[in-house]
Amino acid sequence: MKSHKKAGLIIITIIFIISLILTGCGEKKTGGPPPMPEVAVITIQTKPVVTTTELSGRTSANQVAEVRPQVGGIIQKRLFTEGSDVKEGQPLFQIDPILYQVALDNAKAALARSEAQLTTIQLRVERFKDLLEQKAVSRQDYDDASALLKQVQADIQYGKANVEAARINLQYTTITAPISGRIGRANVTEGALVTAHQPLALATIQKLDPMYVDVTQSTADILKLRSQMQEGLLEKSGKNQQDVRLFLNDNSEYSLKGKIQFQDVTVDPTTGSVILRIVFPNPKGFLMPGMFVRTVIKEGLHKNAILIPQQAVSRDPKGNPLTLVVGKDGKVQEKQITLDRAIGPDWLVSAGLEPGEQVIVEGMLKIKPGIPVKAVPFENKEKTPNMVPPVKTN
Repeated sequence: MKSHKKAGLIIITIIFIISLILTGCGEKKTGGPPPMPEVAVITIQTKPVVTTTELSGRTSANQVAEVRPQVGGIIQKRLFTEGSDVKEGQPLFQIDPILYQVALDNAKAALARSEAQLTTIQLRVERFKDLLEQKAVSRQDYDDASALLKQVQADIQYGKANVEAARINLQYTTITAPISGRIGRANVTEGALVTAHQPLALATIQKLDPMYVDVTQSTADILKLRSQMQEGLLEKSGKNQQDVRLFLNDNSEYSLKGKIQFQDVTVDPTTGSVILRIVFPNPKGFLMPGMFVRTVIKEGLHKNAILIPQQAVSRDPKGNPLTLVVGKDGKVQEKQITLDRAIGPDWLVSAGLEPGEQVIVEGMLKIKPGIPVKAVPFENKEKTPNMVPPVKTN
């Protein structure tokens, strides 16, 4: 019995060993180097890009005239429609002219009296002159007659000035528009008493075509543009350099382009910025004074601009921009770059990259600098890289 049990154990042991051997032989071979990670890249190419800057400001009328009376009196009539367009010289208000008509009549009468005395005194001076040569009158009588003649002549000149002043004051009773433009609401009504050169304007006229837009630009941006032009990185983009686009408060674009009229010569010490004045045609009166608007101004042409997608840029702990590239040896390299501005979904790179380099756009989470990777072209389904319209966002 013992021999049979021993033989059974030996057989079981042999079978177990054989099964282990067969199981080991059936296992697949594992191990070896892992596959290289795959990354999507773009190849850097330079291209001309027109850069712009966006500045905000407000509209203002190119001419503003506050209508005030130059003589005092009672307003008899308002001769315009509020909110309408008026022409230069058009009557706006009528002041009661009665007192000024009387003053003109008195001045004319005084002038006529002086002129009536002139002929008699001139004849007297001529007679006295002849009699003086004959010693028929004294020298004193002749001198008195000559002095009286000069006095009458002065009275005539004084009377003419009074007549002209009275005529002007009478004309001022009709208050006219000093400029052509759109007039606002009237601040006085018929029957109101007004005085000459009073602080309160009777109405305000604004010339709305063309319209001014005053925007502010920092001196840092101005100095940067000048530096880029001196270094040859930026150049004027041609005849349309001064064309300025205008966007309204609802983000719609104004249909007409504007021109930069001037740049102020004084820097605001509180903001460190200067004012740019842009002129926009406004033939239909669509723009109104005081509107908040945004302008897009062309800065110039970057002939050899480098653009990379914004998703290809990361930041180090200090906030410096970094990007990963595939080197000539097929390994990942980290590069610190300098960014100029965002242009659509891309960054404009001013330093740190060269044409021909392969920038990694996708697959950055599974790689690190120094490891070999397999580079494949990046396919942007929305927009082809570096083909984005140049609009600066500040």
